[in-house]
Amino acid sequence: MNCPPLHIGEFQIYWLNGGNFRLDGGTMFGAVPKVLWEKRCRPAPDNSLPFTNDVLLIKTPEHAVIVDTGLGNKLSAKQLAIFQVESPWSIIDDLAEHGLSRRDIDHVLLSHCDFDHAGGIVMHNSHGEEELSFPEATHHIQKAEWEDVENPCRRARATYWPENFSLLRREGKLAIVEGVSEVIPGITLRHTGGHTRGHQLIEIRSQGTTAVHLGDLFPTHLHSNPLWIMAYDNFPLEVIDRKEEYFNHYRNSQSWFTFYHDPAVKACTLDEKGRPDQLWPRPSEEQRQ
Repeated sequence: MNCPPLHIGEFQIYWLNGGNFRLDGGTMFGAVPKVLWEKRCRPAPDNSLPFTNDVLLIKTPEHAVIVDTGLGNKLSAKQLAIFQVESPWSIIDDLAEHGLSRRDIDHVLLSHCDFDHAGGIVMHNSHGEEELSFPEATHHIQKAEWEDVENPCRRARATYWPENFSLLRREGKLAIVEGVSEVIPGITLRHTGGHTRGHQLIEIRSQGTTAVHLGDLFPTHLHSNPLWIMAYDNFPLEVIDRKEEYFNHYRNSQSWFTFYHDPAVKACTLDEKGRPDQLWPRPSEEQRQ
């Protein structure tokens, strides 16, 4: 999907192809009955739904920043089949279309370290060798998240894959964040917890305009009801609390909410009742009829 940039003051937000896959509808909507969610997105016969892993590129007058890194290009044939990957990772080619190389990226911001968000930290080059996808970038991860990467529990082992972090440990520029951190003027990280212990949001502000990336707390616009959460969430009650808190706070400032997994909507605002209001990209006249 070719999506026009969302302008946040002097900043532009683009969405790059981090790989599209299919996931079970029940896991994406947790305790929400299928009779409710299937009215808004009809599943395939195997109960799967299509989702993106759309990496955010934030271009400022002085910096190029990546938010999450997609599936990467290291998946085996078995993994490609298991996750029903329908569109391969093409971040490097997408950057070139914006006049950038992977060495032009200054900062990589990880909302958290699940494989579908951290898979592109390390890539296979044309010789099949592993190297950092963004070798000049500082990678920002919350302290609690990095602790769980280094010493994962049984559940985390299934999704915090060592091959995504080995080079980052040895060769990368790693910034361990604790709580709140301003990466560059206008871009701030805030610890949220909820989906994972060290999950963080990314707040983007410029010239009085705001966007916020809530990562997997708000994976698609269909999850605007605070009670609609995923079975993947490690701390579900915390997710509900954080969604209510952030929806109220950012809605009051008329902020945009950006998405990583939504195949149709890349960003939205919320109205006074918490429902998606303005959508980005804006629907055409034909789509509105």
